[in-house]
Amino acid sequence: MESLINHIAVAGETLFQVKWEAKQIQFQETRKEFEGDTTLVVFPLAKVAGKNPEELGNALGAYLQENVDFVESFNVVKGFLNIRFSDHYWLTALEQMRSAESWGWATPNSKPRIMVEYSSPNTNKPLHLGHLRNNFLGYAVAELLKANGHTVTKVQIINDRGIHICKSMWAWKNLGNGETPQSSGMKGDKLVGKYYVEFDKTYKSQITDLMSQGKTKEEAESHAPCMMQAQDMLRAWEAGDEGVVNLWKTMNQWVYEGFNATYQKMGVDFDQLYFESQTYLKGRNEVMKGLENGVFFQKEDGSIWIDLTDEGLDQKALLRKDGTAMYITQDIGTAILRFEDYPDTVSQIYTVGNEQEYHFKVLFKVLKKLGWPQSEACHHLSYGMVELPEGKMKSREGTVVDADDLMEEMYNAAKEVSEEQGKLSGLEDQEKVEVYEKIGMAALKYFLLRVDPKKNMMFNPQESIDFNGNTGPFIQYGYVRTQAIKRKAAEVGIVISDKKTKTLHVSERELIKLLYQYPVILQSAAALYDPSVVANYAYEVVRQFNAFYQNCSILREEDEAARSLRLELCALTGDCVQRSMSILGVQMPDRM
Repeated sequence: MESLINHIAVAGETLFQVKWEAKQIQFQETRKEFEGDTTLVVFPLAKVAGKNPEELGNALGAYLQENVDFVESFNVVKGFLNIRFSDHYWLTALEQMRSAESWGWATPNSKPRIMVEYSSPNTNKPLHLGHLRNNFLGYAVAELLKANGHTVTKVQIINDRGIHICKSMWAWKNLGNGETPQSSGMKGDKLVGKYYVEFDKTYKSQITDLMSQGKTKEEAESHAPCMMQAQDMLRAWEAGDEGVVNLWKTMNQWVYEGFNATYQKMGVDFDQLYFESQTYLKGRNEVMKGLENGVFFQKEDGSIWIDLTDEGLDQKALLRKDGTAMYITQDIGTAILRFEDYPDTVSQIYTVGNEQEYHFKVLFKVLKKLGWPQSEACHHLSYGMVELPEGKMKSREGTVVDADDLMEEMYNAAKEVSEEQGKLSGLEDQEKVEVYEKIGMAALKYFLLRVDPKKNMMFNPQESIDFNGNTGPFIQYGYVRTQAIKRKAAEVGIVISDKKTKTLHVSERELIKLLYQYPVILQSAAALYDPSVVANYAYEVVRQFNAFYQNCSILREEDEAARSLRLELCALTGDCVQRSMSILGVQMPDRM
């Protein structure tokens, strides 16, 4: 493209006696209904030259065709010059891809460290569908940054303190009769979540009773015995009460064991764990230091605030009047602790829902005022909510879609659809089980990641498992086809020879063109922190490969040079798709 830009600049001086600036030479993707490999926007150039856009486009196209060896032909549509490159150009591109060790991926650890936070659950309930989107998104962004050469540290902050934790503790203590994961046969996180729901039922019942006695709704909510006792528990925990702390440790351990089993099934991992019960203390200390240094101010009631009105934000409380920590307090402590633990970190990426956008604007401003310049590069990876056809989910009412249950449902759906379509006939039973798991998780992960993170989305399990749509299983099936061709070639003794073809079928050309875009796709996706760019690219690659497969004979091709080129394309396609899907955390089966 640099060569093409230089030739266009020379053409401006030669043909029209004008000097076009580089920023005026703008390219865009050629629309599918027109022939061409790239499109030059002629309007800015015509304006400078004082020429009719269509006439200038034709004159410029003819000049490029005559003077640039890789420009084969052109056509002009109004103010757009569509340029078609020669087969030699694309064959050279193919050779460049084939000779690269990992086409598109940057040298590992060649760029600065970025920390990516995701998951960050509360220890009062099991993980649900919303957590699946969060985990898959955070993991994919981390892997995407790795593919672009960054050193990446994956972290989570476990929200293991606060009134929500004490609600589950109160319910278990008063309603649980000593029930444990072992005695109940329930995963620990589900058992604790059960008592979170029980607390809400008790709380609502007590509110109703108090209102029937003449209390207002607000009075009933604040004087409900279970809520008052849960608040007493929280104060006792912060004071270090041995009995309360021991119960807190026991129930949290149940949850951690449950979480770990779910994470393993999800296929996500973490390099470092942080706990709110530890970081809130550091946050409180940092706020007090900021007060001493005049960064923050204290109101008459003793609460500590920051004034961000000059930044276009509001005043924000950082510590309550009684000195207790707030949500932002622990985030301040966690961020600073991470910068101290990993001093080469240039940025922290927070994978958190879009309802917290204002919170992170404030957090980054606070960190900057506390003297952490890395905060300017920090990023809130804001994402929309996941909904179901039946509506929104509510944890306290027990109406969430449990992550474990959904992953099991996806396995069963994969098994049912695969058996109906005869996809896995000929495989051993254990092989089938492994492939069902890969198909089910591919369906789930791809469906949640193919959408721009910023958008709300509707999750449809049946649509996600379709082998013919824009789905994970469709991409897996395309990948399996590339592997089957490679195996068959090896079985019959066909190898890639040194003979090189000089002409390309249109389907070969289009596939090479798409594969050649891979580095730009990865760079663009990383710049946007958007794995959906990679997801939809993988889908397009498989669609184009299927067209190539339908239009071009491969193993039966008699021309050795053409056959070798097509085998190379199979190998490159399989490699590109496999590495793209690995960024999304999707495992690819070799047979289906």
